[in-house]
Amino acid sequence: MKKSIIIFLGVLASAFSTNAQDGFEGYLLADENDRGKLINAYINPAMKGLIYGMNNGWYHTAKVHKPFGFDISIGLNASLVPEEDEMFTLSGLTSINTGSITAATVAGSEDTTPLTAVNFTEGGVNYITTFDAPGGVKESLPLSAVPAPAVQLNVGLPAKFEVSLRFVPKVGSDDVKGDLFGIGLKKEITDWFGPIGKTPLHVSLLAAYTTMNVDYNITDNGNVNVTDGLAEFKLNSYTVQAIASLNFPIINLYGGLGYGSGSSTLKMLGKYELNYAGQTREINDPINSKFDASGFRSTIGARLSLGFFKIFGSYTLQEYNTANLGIAISIR
Repeated sequence: MKKSIIIFLGVLASAFSTNAQDGFEGYLLADENDRGKLINAYINPAMKGLIYGMNNGWYHTAKVHKPFGFDISIGLNASLVPEEDEMFTLSGLTSINTGSITAATVAGSEDTTPLTAVNFTEGGVNYITTFDAPGGVKESLPLSAVPAPAVQLNVGLPAKFEVSLRFVPKVGSDDVKGDLFGIGLKKEITDWFGPIGKTPLHVSLLAAYTTMNVDYNITDNGNVNVTDGLAEFKLNSYTVQAIASLNFPIINLYGGLGYGSGSSTLKMLGKYELNYAGQTREINDPINSKFDASGFRSTIGARLSLGFFKIFGSYTLQEYNTANLGIAISIR
């Protein structure tokens, strides 16, 4: 379980420690009007991809376990970033280039690092410098997908209910730490439809909620000297779905229709001493951003049963289409 969250933390950390010469923090060199816009545009695909990914992979059948039967699954959700979200363009800026910029988002290429000019006046002082805009991590992410691993325990309850739990205590390294908690509740309603209860078809309703927290230490980078630098990331997401499955002895086909939503926040805390041509400037706690994603979703998937051992995979159509692949050990 800890290995899964460490994989995720490494991906999130790469959004801050990019391959550009001056790194992610270079956007702090912009004035107060521009820096939030630049950082929001850069990081937005990762935030949306994580919301869609954490809402995925909650089930591989509509049939619930018998009371106190259970399965443990290990899965990976990969939210595919659309090509148009690999780059961003902003205009109406007051301190960058001639008022506009086109650059890579975190999901873009690591080689897209345009030289960016900064020029603005604040408090009667003119601040001028250049930096390389940060590239993305596309080359490090297969299929340009934002990954979200999940380890999950599903336990059957009386009255054809089933509870699902995802839990990771705070783990990580000295640079990045995170924790995760998710809970889902599934209610099988096959009996509501009379005769179909005698067929392989099963129907259920599902509701699930996830919360995640990640802290990443920010250090000196290029023109930015950092004291007590910390990035705080928080995510909350939920999904409600109606799901159905055809359960055969070896093959299980399943699908679902529903809605998913979530929000995340990114705060950059600490003191940042910014170096310009012949000038220095200090800012504190410069970023407090919020990101949202929501929409309807449809899923289709299949599961192969080899006794207690299960292999499953699914594909979800939504704003960021999401693939899921996993294995499970099931008892009762």
